[in-house]
Formats: sequence, structure tokens, C-alpha cells
Amino acid sequence: MLEAIKKTFDKNDLFLRVVATYLNKYERLVTKEIMEEITGGNSELDATAFSAFLSSAFIDDHALERELEREYFTPSVKKLDPKEYKVNPYYKSIKIPEKKIGGWTLGWQKYAPYEGFIRDDYTVYPDNREVPSIGFFDEEFSFPTVYENGVEWMAIKPNEIETMREPVKKARGRVVAFGLGLGYFAYMASLKNEVSSITVVERDESVIELFESEILPQFENKDKISIVKADAFNFVCDKSNSGKFDYAFVDLWRDTSDGTDLYIKMKKLENKLGCPFEYWIEKSILLGVRKNLFYAIYESVKSGKNTLSYKEICDRLSLDYIKEFVKFI
Repeated sequence: MLEAIKKTFDKNDLFLRVVATYLNKYERLVTKEIMEEITGGNSELDATAFSAFLSSAFIDDHALERELEREYFTPSVKKLDPKEYKVNPYYKSIKIPEKKIGGWTLGWQKYAPYEGFIRDDYTVYPDNREVPSIGFFDEEFSFPTVYENGVEWMAIKPNEIETMREPVKKARGRVVAFGLGLGYFAYMASLKNEVSSITVVERDESVIELFESEILPQFENKDKISIVKADAFNFVCDKSNSGKFDYAFVDLWRDTSDGTDLYIKMKKLENKLGCPFEYWIEKSILLGVRKNLFYAIYESVKSGKNTLSYKEICDRLSLDYIKEFVKFI
């Protein structure tokens, strides 16, 4: 059974590398012309054709290609309806100008028709498959972005909307949010009757200036919002803040590459505030830890240093276990 788990983790790693290559170098590989040729103009086949085309483009071995298409590409890929995002309250109410303050710039980006992108967090299946979510539109789609020194820091794109649905849903009472960006979480949470106040902790003065001058005045419930210029970790460790909040949301990173260390650091401190914590793309971060943990377990068991049972290994690979495990790293 251990070897079967390893085979799945190896396939997870292979698929992730394929997806990274596609999204980082060839995200516009699929075009409208290619899709029309494959589907004969039947748009209902777009997602199926998209999956099949990517698997054939990136996997040379035919048997492996079919396996990955069935187990990974097909459950991963989804065609999105732009109308579902354009009715989002933030999109409808907040107008983002092009403006620059310090090293920060407000602007816009576009997805081309059939350009692939990460649309949501991972899906983890009972058989240990870890499947990232790929989305595409069949038309051009624009979205607001904030850049730091020319590098995207946050954008209100489908991925942000999808990965913040649950944190927004759970927000209640006195909320504290760590990280400001374009204020998407703060805005969506402020619309809820269950939320009485939102304290946003942000350490960069230019980000605060951009938000307060260009975005916050457009909030219907801006009276619920207060901005505190402070370091997130110092704020949590300040004993005077203990017991002041009913819910905390942490969004201090661009992605998993810079998020893992910050996530682990905050997990070790979260009990100081005395309220539930939610983290942006937590599952993606935990899966990186999970992968390293599994291969460490595998080597330990194979070398005879450890005699964990199959059930014990599965228990240690659960995300609930890893949420606690990271506090002791």
C-alpha cells in the first residue's frame, strides 16, 4: 500500500510540473481557432477538448497521457462563464483607476480567449490525488490588479474570488484582516449584516494611501472599515489586541512560494488573539508540507527506521493533522 501511495504522489508531482510549465510558458497555447477545429464549433465540448489538447501537448507517453487526462486534466479543467464574475458586487461597485504611489501601481490585466489560469484551490481526493483547478473563458476577460515594483501582488480575478468565498462566508462580528491589497475581502465582508467591524492590518503606507484615496470612498459600508498600519505578527503578539476580535483572516502572501513560511509563523501565534483564524489558499500551502512529509515518511519506513501502519500514514497525511503539525516545524 505504501508503494501505491507513492505512485499517486509521484503522479501529483508530475501533473503539477506539467501545469506549472503550461501556465508559466504556454498559457495562451490554446486558441479559439484550435478549439473550433477540435470541437467543430460545438462550445459544449470546449472543456473536454481543452483537457484532451493539453494532455496530448505535454505528455509524450500515450498510456500515461490517457491516464493523466482521465485522472487529472478532466477533473481539473473548467470553462467559466464571465457573466458569473461580472455580477460580483466588487466588480459592479468598485471602479479601479490607473494610479501609482511609491512602488505600488493600480492597473488592469486581461485574459485572452482560452487562456488558462488557476481558478480555485486544489481538490484533494480520497485516493490522495491532488488536482489543481484550471479555468478559461471563451472571450477576453479584464480584471483589476495592484503591482509592487511591476510585479503582480493581488488581482481581483476568478482565483481570488473563488478562494475567498469561504473566508467571506465565515466572517462574523468583529473581524481583523491581515493584508490589504485591493480590499476585496474587506469589501465583501463589510456587506454582511453579521459583520459589525473590519480592522485591516497593513504595514505598507503606500498601499494604505492608494486604498484610502481611490477605493475605500466607494465602499457602501466604509464606516465598518478601519486601517491599522502595523506588522501583522507584532499586532497578533500585542496583548492589548487579545479578545478584541471574533474572526481573523490572513492574506499576507502572493502565492505558496512566499506563503509557506509566513503561514507557519502565523499558525504558531494564532491562539494569542483568541478567535478563529482563516488563511488564504491554506490548502495549497498545506499540500506543499504534505508532499514533503509523505516522502520523509516513505524514506523512514523503507529504511526500517519507522514502522507506521497504513492507517497511521493516512492519518498523518490528512490536512487536519498537518494544520497542527506545522505548529511544531
